Amino acid sequence: MTITIDAGLTWRDVARVGAGETLALSPAAWGRVEQASRIVARIVETGVRAYGVNTGVGALADTVVDRASQSLLSRSIVLSHACGVGPLLAAREVRAIIAAGIANFAHGHSGVRREIVQHLAALLEHDCIPDVPSKGSAGYLVHNAHIGLVLIGEGSAHLAGRRMSGREALAAIGLEPLVLGAKEGLSLVNGTACATGLTAVALSRAERLLDWADAIAALTLEAAGCQIAAFDAAVLALRPSAGIEKVGATLRARLQGSGLVAAAFGRRTQDALSLRSVPHAHGAAHDVFDISARVVDQELASVTDNPAVSGTPEQPIVSSEAHAVAPALGQAADSLAIALAQLGAISERRMDRLVNPLVSGLPPFLASDAGSHSGFMIAQYTAAALSNENRRLAAPAAMDGGLTSGLQEDFLAHPTAAAGKLLAVIDNAEYILAIELMAAAQAHDFLAATAPRASGTDLVYQAVREHVSRYGDERPLNGDIEAVCSLIRETAPPL
Repeated sequence: MTITIDAGLTWRDVARVGAGETLALSPAAWGRVEQASRIVARIVETGVRAYGVNTGVGALADTVVDRASQSLLSRSIVLSHACGVGPLLAAREVRAIIAAGIANFAHGHSGVRREIVQHLAALLEHDCIPDVPSKGSAGYLVHNAHIGLVLIGEGSAHLAGRRMSGREALAAIGLEPLVLGAKEGLSLVNGTACATGLTAVALSRAERLLDWADAIAALTLEAAGCQIAAFDAAVLALRPSAGIEKVGATLRARLQGSGLVAAAFGRRTQDALSLRSVPHAHGAAHDVFDISARVVDQELASVTDNPAVSGTPEQPIVSSEAHAVAPALGQAADSLAIALAQLGAISERRMDRLVNPLVSGLPPFLASDAGSHSGFMIAQYTAAALSNENRRLAAPAAMDGGLTSGLQEDFLAHPTAAAGKLLAVIDNAEYILAIELMAAAQAHDFLAATAPRASGTDLVYQAVREHVSRYGDERPLNGDIEAVCSLIRETAPPL
């Protein structure tokens, strides 16, 4: 399926392109691209000083570049900014970055030629994925440059499972390397496409993770014999929150008709906080998700190129601003990382209650033969280790320092770093929730003769049992964890 840019894109659109859909521009969007290109061409003709068009960049902004050297400037910007190191980004992430970059050009304030956008769209159409190292961007420049490399026949890309040079990759999809014009090199590396694309992918994964977290918590609450009154709609309404309301409704629906919950009625005055505060912790994460999603949509609706061109070819306006800095985007990614780290932390605490014989009322560590078998003893260690790692990752990237470009760029908001940390937190949280899901299913195996499960939680139990069987210390647990993590990562919770 092809997504068409008209007025703009949403984070869901970018995530869908990341997942494999293609991208096209409406006639109106093409018109905006071409009008901006004409404005830049006129600036070149008249020689009006404009940052990045006929001047150097960064600390070299006051260095005038003659007309004959402006194409060379564009090429050298791409080459010199391609300083990324470390493991490559996943194809899904690179595709999302390209989509966000095209969306920025489609606003009509960048000034790149139509051919630039067509080449980028062709990369998506043919699933030709530039090799983009994941590390090395203090702001927003480095990752984008590695995509730009392929457009000029440099760098490398993956196509049909094979790595090849940028020139070979372009030839394989019927394209020639581009000779960049004035400002095009700067436009290719500038803007927040990288952080926006990565955060859109993170939002897509986080949305599914949140839904699974609510479903898994219901299965655990049932196995723990929760006091359902804590989740009554009227009780939860005393703390107004869309997220709390949503999670409470999910828990009530999943646990409706549970014989195990009915049997536990009045067993305790109140449950431990890791159980009774599920609507509050999960609800807070849902609320932060909604706020972060609005920020990403705001970013996609924004022009993030510097400079921005506007006006007409006859009366061009060049605005050298700071729209590429994006503090709001970095703060949104940081906030969601904190929320999901806490989601993983409460999941690990719930899981510990299931395996801990001091509070569970179940066999120690859910082992089939405690003593000769360890059951989920060490799986809880793994969950705790991942939760601790997420606590460290939750430190805000937006507060990192950095003086770059000879004091010209003496403030950085680090949205790309924040997005990268967010994705790492999601990786860990998926594993933590997978371990809780396995433990909850094992707990239910021991409770099978006690009372029936609710139909809503039975769907979750059956889903995990379709992927892994009851554990009896007869196989390594890591394979089970990977299988259940894939279930969470790739499918929605059953309804």
